Formats: sequence, C-alpha cells, structure tokens
Amino acid sequence: MTSLTELRVLEGPNLYFPRAAIKATLDIEGLASAPTATAERLARRIGLAGARPGEPDTGFRQRFALRAVARLVREIARESGTVRLAVRVRPTSDPHLVVVAYPWRHRERAQEMARAVADVLDAVPGEDVEWAVGRAAERVAASAEGERPHTIRPTIPVVAVTGTNGKTTTSRMIAHIARTGGKVVGWSNTDGIYLDGKLVEAGDYSGPSGAGRVLGLPGVQFAVTETARGGILLKGIGLTRNDVSVVTNVSADHLGLQGIDTLDQLAEVKAVVPRITRRGGWAVLNGDDPRVFAMRSVIHCRPWVFSRDPSSPAVRETLDAGGRATTVIDGWVAVLRPGADADPLVELVDVPMTLAGLSRFNVENTLAAASAGLAAGIARATVVEGLRSFRPDPEHNPGRMNFFTVPVDGGEVCVVIDLAHNEAGLEALLEVMSGVRRAGTRLLLGLGAVGDRTDELIGRLGEIGGMGADVVAIGHKQHYLRGRSVEELETLLREGAERVGVHDVPAYPTEVECLAALVAQAGPGDVVGLMCHAERQQVYDWIAAHGGTADTPEQLGAKVRAARA
Repeated sequence: MTSLTELRVLEGPNLYFPRAAIKATLDIEGLASAPTATAERLARRIGLAGARPGEPDTGFRQRFALRAVARLVREIARESGTVRLAVRVRPTSDPHLVVVAYPWRHRERAQEMARAVADVLDAVPGEDVEWAVGRAAERVAASAEGERPHTIRPTIPVVAVTGTNGKTTTSRMIAHIARTGGKVVGWSNTDGIYLDGKLVEAGDYSGPSGAGRVLGLPGVQFAVTETARGGILLKGIGLTRNDVSVVTNVSADHLGLQGIDTLDQLAEVKAVVPRITRRGGWAVLNGDDPRVFAMRSVIHCRPWVFSRDPSSPAVRETLDAGGRATTVIDGWVAVLRPGADADPLVELVDVPMTLAGLSRFNVENTLAAASAGLAAGIARATVVEGLRSFRPDPEHNPGRMNFFTVPVDGGEVCVVIDLAHNEAGLEALLEVMSGVRRAGTRLLLGLGAVGDRTDELIGRLGEIGGMGADVVAIGHKQHYLRGRSVEELETLLREGAERVGVHDVPAYPTEVECLAALVAQAGPGDVVGLMCHAERQQVYDWIAAHGGTADTPEQLGAKVRAARA
C-alpha cells in the first residue's frame, strides 16, 4: 500500500503558495512507528544529522516526521537537479496523515516528485532507506517535464469576491454597477458564466475554471469572479492576481471537508483571495468580522473596510493606516477617507437590496459592493445609480431574498425565496421574514439541507427554524443529498426542531411540494419562507401558475411599513 493517499495539481494561487503548486497527502504511519535507529538513518541521509526522532508513535516522533518530510522533498529535489524548492508541510486531523505542498513549473515532473517521496516513506520500515532516497531522485530526474502552469495573467480589471455568505449577491451587485457604467462585464458564480447579463453557460463556476472562462469571453472589459472555498482547495485560483478583492464574512459552512475543520482554517482559505490582490489595488474587508478584518495582515495592497458602525475600531484603524471605509451614517451609505469629510452616497431606503434597511446581511453586501465599485475606479455617480437600480428579484438576484405576493382565500401571503444554505443564511432569512410580518400573522418556513454538511450543522438548522417560525416543514433537495439518505436528513432536522420544542415536522419530497403545502396552510398576511437550493425555476413557475408576482421595491417598502406599524 502506497503512502501517497492523494495527489492534487493546484493550477494557481492556493492555500500554500501564491502560484501553482502540488499538494500531496502522505501517510507517515511507517515513519511514525519505525524503530528509532531507522528514523535516525533517514535523518542522516537527508541532512538532518543532529535530529532526535523520539520514540515510535509519540508526539515527538510526529513532530520529527513533519520536519523530515519537508527535508526529504528538498533533498530529492536537490539531487534531481532543482537547487531551491519552497516546501510547506502541515499536519491534519489524522495524526498519520500530513499534507506537503511545493510550487511546480513542470506538471509531470512535479507529480513524479510526490510519488517518489511516497516511495521513500514506503521503504522506511525496511533496511535500505538510504538507497531509497537516491533511487527516488534518479526517478524524478529521468521523468518527463510535462506542461507548464496555465495560470492566467489578467489584462482587464478583475474584482474577486469570496466569503461564506453574500458572495453571489455581492458579485452580482458589482457586475450590475459596472454594467450601469457601460462596461461589457463577464462574471462567474455558482449559477454559471454570464456575459453582459446573459447566462452563457449554466453550472457552478465558482472555481478556477470560471475565472478562466470569464476572461476568455468575447469583448469582455470588466470581470467579476466569485471564488468559493472548494475551488481554492481543490484546484487553486485560476488567475495570477486581481485588482480588487472582497471578503464578505467567514461563518460555519462546509466544515469537515478537505481538511478544513475550524473557522480559523476556513478564514485562512478565504484569505488567499486578498493575498493575491495587486499592490496598487484594494482589499475590501468586512470590518465587523474579526477573522476577515485580520486578513489585512497578509495583504500587499491597500485596505478598504466596510462596517455598519462608523465608530468601530476597524474603521478607525484602517483610516489611521491610510485606507478607506464604507459605513452607514444617519441611514446613508457613506465613504470615509483619512483627513476628509464623510461622503454620503445614497440613503439605504433608496437601495432596494437592503429591503428598506431591513436586511442586515444585504446592508453589508451593499457596503461591500459600493466599496468594490469605487475601488475599481467606477465613477461615484455610476455606483450610486447601480445601487439604486439593482433589485431583489428573480431577474437581478435569482434565489437570494426574492419576495413575491401570492393570492390565497381572503387575501394574500408574502413568499420569500432564498438559498439560506447554512446557519447564518437561515437566520438572515428569518430576520427579513419577521421584518414584513404584520401583527397577528404567522411565519411558515420550508427547511432543507444539503448532504455534505456536518450532523451538528444540519441539526442546528432544525433548531433555528423551530425557534424562528410558527410552522415548519421539510422540503428535500434530491439533487444535493451528496451521500446521505433522505431519511437521515429528515432525522437530523427533526431532532434539531425537537430540541426547541417543535414536534411532528412534516416532510415533502421536493421544495415545490413543500412550498405548496405551506401556502395551502397560510392565511392572509402570513409570511412563507423557503430555503430553495435545488428547484429554483420550478418554484418560480409554481408561484406564477398560482397567480403570484414578484414584488417591486415599492411593494416591498409598503410591506415593511405595514409590519412596523
């Protein structure tokens, strides 16, 4: 059995290096359990003559193994003709697995290096470990070089957006602002590739292929790329740099996948995007999220923070450092510069995406989009017009806080459709549902979860839904089970709801059937929310077939005022 458990070719900037790299996951159990004398022989052979490996299967041996693997890679590289090679080695949650990464210039030879290192580790329990190192170096030297990296060097302005929540909405808003200024805009996100507002190719293009496709679109003058965690970890970023980066927030999502188990680790992955922003560019960072604001320590560009609080320490520190900030003052989106008066751009009530200032998350998305637009050199008046004209409807922002009015016996119900794929997203959905709820009416929620979340997170969705809504039902996402069964997801969601006193939660095979059941129960003035991930267009079609219409900003404002009254 080989010690090489996974080999990935990262095509561009990644968690380990700002350029293309190899990531190899290695099983070091043989080295961890080898006799001390054997470990010492290996250490001497690779130039660690004074190393003390420690006893087998101890924490000291584990630390030695990390150091030895890094040195082994460098030694094989040196003996095969590479004079200098940067190497990063990291432990994983499994004590016998480590990740080693190093930059590459020749694809096949770089992969052969990983295989050769694994061969040496396979030989460690034996007596010929010294010979194994030499054979590994000869194998690498004799291998074909292979292709060079194809990382794209942009020739047009690029705004790269990342974060746990809000990145799709924010990237759409930025693209809309640029189009408002007359630019031919290409952008990529989890829905597909767009050119000047038209879908060119459907699919999840939040990885490196999306960035490459956008820059290859005919006539494109301005690019907006949504960059997700998975793309960074599995393939790297497809561009050498960006001009403006945006990090919306970091919260619990996709933990337990690809070696990312904590929020701090997730933040480190997201930080790759601002880390490659060019020196003359801007990193737009959420000053209200400590993990995001901390990313200013890894950037080489200028900082531009956004915060709902103009007096926040993040705003003060950024301005003191010569950066800029976008915030809310007296209900206005305002830009702050060192040594200058605040510049009021637009009132929040005139920005449809903020839902009359109701949606805290969309206020933050608005601040981020305004910052990015100005940082990219778009005229102030154009940014203001773009914010005023971007709407929370299926045309401008499909699947994100879309409001509808649907007729029922005796009146109408308000329906809110949103992705709401994690805890923070569901809390935001319930927040806006409550904001349009009139006295004496109910909140009805269609819950759902995708299968690659942890048991804890799925159960937490059940808890949040049970606490926040008067009626709860489950609508399954058959296309996103991702290895789980429908019964397993139902159990976890119901257990979460039961922990907060909500029992007998019904379940429906599809999101459409769940919505239909909730609307059938709703009375005039009730608010129905649906976590919609798998059947967005079918949901829209159902609403239209039952006489529903998308709310205009004026209609939404009226709902908010009625709820406040």
